[in-house]
Amino acid sequence: MTMHGILNRGMRTPRHLMWAVIPLLLLLPVLGMTVSDAVRWTASDFIIATLLLVTGAGAAELVLRLSRGSRTRLVGLTGVALALALIWGELAVGLFGSPWAGS
Repeated sequence: MTMHGILNRGMRTPRHLMWAVIPLLLLLPVLGMTVSDAVRWTASDFIIATLLLVTGAGAAELVLRLSRGSRTRLVGLTGVALALALIWGELAVGLFGSPWAGS
């Protein structure tokens, strides 16, 4: 499948896949906690991760619905992914040293 096909307005399957991946991503720390003591997530970690992933997927959905060209969609989706990665990194290890920084 080409990038143009994935970013095509009429194609619904990648959007459904995007939403289906969220619970699978949240299962990874659960599996990690059963295998190793190094992974220690609390309920608040799962809530924050869920909010972040759902917000990111919602922003990606908005980009796909509002943009017309493939290049515009690609730039918008890249921006959403970059913002998501920076926020996740700040919360996890404190990339910028904000009050919400992880340790």
